[in-house]
Amino acid sequence: MSDNEKYLKKAGSTAHGQFDTDVCPEIAGWEFSGIKVLNLPAGGSEEVDSDGDELLVLPLEGACTVSVEGKEYELEGRENIWTEVSDYLYIPRDTTFTITSKEGGRFCLPTSRCNERLEVSYWGKEAVNTSLRGAGPCSRQVNNYALGNELKTDNLLVTEVLTPGGNWSSYPPHKHDEHNENERKLEEIYYFEVRPGKDGSEGFALQRVYPSPGHPIDVCTEVRTGDVVVMPYGYHGPSAAAPGYDLYYLNVMAGPAEDATWLMTDDPVHAWVKETWGEQQVDPRLPMTKTVEK
Repeated sequence: MSDNEKYLKKAGSTAHGQFDTDVCPEIAGWEFSGIKVLNLPAGGSEEVDSDGDELLVLPLEGACTVSVEGKEYELEGRENIWTEVSDYLYIPRDTTFTITSKEGGRFCLPTSRCNERLEVSYWGKEAVNTSLRGAGPCSRQVNNYALGNELKTDNLLVTEVLTPGGNWSSYPPHKHDEHNENERKLEEIYYFEVRPGKDGSEGFALQRVYPSPGHPIDVCTEVRTGDVVVMPYGYHGPSAAAPGYDLYYLNVMAGPAEDATWLMTDDPVHAWVKETWGEQQVDPRLPMTKTVEK
């Protein structure tokens, strides 16, 4: 029997007020990771309490001003997720802040429960660590906001992935549900958006999660813009972009380890696929976003 209903949070199912999405650890059924997507009209604002979470204010579309601890931080943001990366703001736990947008926009707040209270910090677009991963039909672009760059967090890891239509991403399937020298135990959220087709039609993608040793789970589901899949354990992948429809997903990861490190292991049945990448070219549709001067 499929676990789709348990682990798939459909677009709008957690919406309230100006939040299109609000998946907290209690809704996800775990301890650490969460995500909110705030949708502000022109001139709109929202006051947020971070409570026991550290988080990022990460524009998906549009610009905003964040008022926190007596200061105002102007986030240039971006036109959309398909053409550029964004600047962003780190917010520590136990902090009240207000997001205001003159022209309106959508703003993602990836969150993690944490212990240490760090400092508010602004990060420009040049701080985003962008790379191309895979080759051939496994080609994708990875933009790291809180992973493998200079931002120090207590628990929170955040990255976004752009996959051209027809390609498989998050492949070979991998897992991070044990704590050892090769892995860290990390709860992971996938927040999805699908680029409309050339005629404006609504696209879709497919997401798979399947058992790892000792962790029964069975997810094989269609995903569309605004959908969230929560992955407490198991091998996850592929995230398959349907032909004609580019796929975006934002990953939020956190867990009990104290080193905020992403370590994973591939499914040994499919790990050989990586060996073929040296014989193939990276998809010429990548990178999707324009280059940022460091």
